Amino acid sequence: MTQETQSAPQLDRADTRMRHDAGLSGALRGFTDRVRSGDLGMLPVVVGLLLISVVFSTLNPIFLAPNNLVNLLFDAAAVGFISLGVVCVLLLGEIDLSIGSMSGLASAITGVLWVNMGIPLPVTILAVLVSGALVGLLYGFLRNRFEMPSFVATLAGLLALLGMQLYILGPTGSINMPFTSALVRFGQIMIMPAWLSYLVAVIPGALLVIGGIRTNQRRTAANLSSSGMSVTVVKAVSLTAALVFAVFYLGQGRGVPWMFGVFVLFVMILDYALTRTQWGRSMFAVGGNAEAARRSGINVQRIRLSAFVVCSTFAALGGVFAAARLASASQQAGTGDVNLNAIAAAVIGGTSLFGGRGSAWSALLGVLVIMAISNGLTLLNLSSSLRYMITGAVLAIAVIVDSLARRSRASHGRA
Repeated sequence: MTQETQSAPQLDRADTRMRHDAGLSGALRGFTDRVRSGDLGMLPVVVGLLLISVVFSTLNPIFLAPNNLVNLLFDAAAVGFISLGVVCVLLLGEIDLSIGSMSGLASAITGVLWVNMGIPLPVTILAVLVSGALVGLLYGFLRNRFEMPSFVATLAGLLALLGMQLYILGPTGSINMPFTSALVRFGQIMIMPAWLSYLVAVIPGALLVIGGIRTNQRRTAANLSSSGMSVTVVKAVSLTAALVFAVFYLGQGRGVPWMFGVFVLFVMILDYALTRTQWGRSMFAVGGNAEAARRSGINVQRIRLSAFVVCSTFAALGGVFAAARLASASQQAGTGDVNLNAIAAAVIGGTSLFGGRGSAWSALLGVLVIMAISNGLTLLNLSSSLRYMITGAVLAIAVIVDSLARRSRASHGRA
């Protein structure tokens, strides 16, 4: 046996160690290259959220108090559901301006059917979701059949749904919900058990490791190079540590709200649908180039229809959550800054207004930014006028960043 043959196993092991060591540095270089080329991902919103936390906690230490953060998560869930639907239509380069009115109508339907007519709550919620889906079907039909711009169709829907909300509520204008009911308790006081909160905090990291192992196995089976598990393990450990600390810190107060936990569950479901299913891949394809998607065999009209249905359905579900949070259905539900907050949350979180880029997680991060700004300004006793102006400025900055990043990606061939 030659010396070269004898050293082959040692060379293989050395090569493996070199590839694994290069995994972290290679991933860091790849991340830096993506940022320089304009592929920012969720970096701006994460940095913005950290800056907001530092500024408001400096001005008022109560901002980062555990119980204040728990209240912030309660408030974020309802708007977050609406923002999830907005992500779907923005991915196609469309818009839905009636999401606020849809959520207000949903809360009104909940109050009338459940409180006034005594219909069981599960049946009421199902009726609300069906009504949201029907509205989305109408928008999709108008867009596909008559090529009506979604801006115009949903603007008309905003007025029509608002009128329906006022008509359903009648002259009283509001319906109070029982404070002892399961729905109101869910929206105001129900907290997840500590053991379940920690379990949920560990699951994402475990799934990340499992996904990394499967990806490496598939690449190895296909005789493709793999960077090893070092990068995946670092990501999983960092994510798990952050989530466990968040659960621990919130546990110093009331804990993690069930309402927010359910919202995160729907974020994960939508993320899976967008990234792991044919429907999700078709969404990104249509948003990137509808004509190219059509020529590749994708039913563009069906994808558009499904996006509007999902958007209106999530808006209706958000209206139910808002009614649970406020313990009432009123003429003010869904008005004011609901539209602004829901759309701004999706855009600030990283979903592009130009279509083809975004994720379900952008709704989660974006709504945390919006609610953090609102909560911080409220703690400082500033007027709602300033909150509107600051939120509008943050939205404008997010759109400018998205536009500049899109231009940079195009110049680097990553558009």
